[in-house]
Amino acid sequence: MSIFKLKGVHLRHCKNTAEAVPVRMEVPKKLVLPMSMHIGAPAVPVVKVGDEIKVGQLVGEPGKGLSSPIYSGVSGKVKKIDEIISVAGTHVTTVVIEPDGLQTVSEDITPPKVTNREEFLEAVRMSGIVGFGGAGFPTTVKLSAEVSKIDTIVVNGAECEPYITSDTRTMIDDAEYVAEGLALIMKYLETDKAVIGIENNKPRCIESMRRATEGMSGVEVKSLPALYPQGGEKVLVYHTLGRIIKEGQLPADVGAVVINCTTVAAIAKYIRTGMPQVEKCVTVDGSAIAEPKNVIVPIGTPVLELIEFCGGFKCQPRKILWGGPMMGIALPDLTMPVLKQTNAILAFDRKDATPPKSSACIRCGKCAAHCPFSLSPCDISKAYEAGDGEALERSKVNLCMECGCCSYVCPAKRNIVQKNKLAKAMLRNYQTSKQGGGK
Repeated sequence: MSIFKLKGVHLRHCKNTAEAVPVRMEVPKKLVLPMSMHIGAPAVPVVKVGDEIKVGQLVGEPGKGLSSPIYSGVSGKVKKIDEIISVAGTHVTTVVIEPDGLQTVSEDITPPKVTNREEFLEAVRMSGIVGFGGAGFPTTVKLSAEVSKIDTIVVNGAECEPYITSDTRTMIDDAEYVAEGLALIMKYLETDKAVIGIENNKPRCIESMRRATEGMSGVEVKSLPALYPQGGEKVLVYHTLGRIIKEGQLPADVGAVVINCTTVAAIAKYIRTGMPQVEKCVTVDGSAIAEPKNVIVPIGTPVLELIEFCGGFKCQPRKILWGGPMMGIALPDLTMPVLKQTNAILAFDRKDATPPKSSACIRCGKCAAHCPFSLSPCDISKAYEAGDGEALERSKVNLCMECGCCSYVCPAKRNIVQKNKLAKAMLRNYQTSKQGGGK
């Protein structure tokens, strides 16, 4: 039971915007809506060039299987249906809308009828809500777990990466929505127990959520050590419930559903108002940002316009990240849009973003000592360099959540997490070829 206990790293929190109440950005000059902002099949455009669009109007219907609808956060006109390269490097169809500045709301916006589990799941599906913690997994699929297997809802309020405070603001400003959404989830998943896990460096959030859930039977707000990566699903389930999610398992396999606090609030807002997911609170911060702040912005807003709203750059940025400094992805350019799962845009100057020079591994073992899953990055690296798929299987490299703890603590400043990613790709190829050879 000790494989996750007190493993991880203590980071500088840099929660500079924790007290920054979110401000609403004016209507952007254009809206770029990729049809894939979620894990699974892309949405399919249901509009054409020249169509008049209103706020909350359906722009992309869910594709087959695992998918999620896309809605507009502005009123205006469809200028073109284009294709861009996403932050993940894939080609994605996009709908580009030219706002008219009027923000006319669609007449179709009405609260959904929810009286049973089926109607609840359909409402969540049509809300367009996906996991806001980063992966973008369609929330309706997660909540479709077999009720007989689930005994606890775990609400993720850890927000363990430095700088990011958008979830912090949800727990302070929208605590009643978190409580309301959690009550709905507990009702329709037929569970009588929930734990809200929050790192102890967020005392205001802990206090706020305890007040909001006071009187809710079976709900516990749990203060957790401020230890990265506390917000990782497997880590969070261990630290809140003491249960281990093994390789290849999901939280549902140990009786839990894990859901981000902002996702929970969004469910309550949709069922109360009928307005689907069209906007997002994004933390804009970093040493190159002139005016760090939390911003409520229409999904699809180009990053450049968001940064300009925050005063622009105070110096030439060396790197701009979509997400946090530990697991974020470097943006190729500033035309990339804000997505449903974008929780932060961080821009760093040359000093903060220039990587240190790496040297040879000294076999100190720090990477293994701090890995939340007790993996051995040295063994993974050795197997990868030897092209040994069997050894990679034995190393359990697929358990790696790519949190970056290993690279962070490495005194030789080696790019360990990057090699782990390559090792996982090598293992996939090995396993595919092995299955093909057995046919």
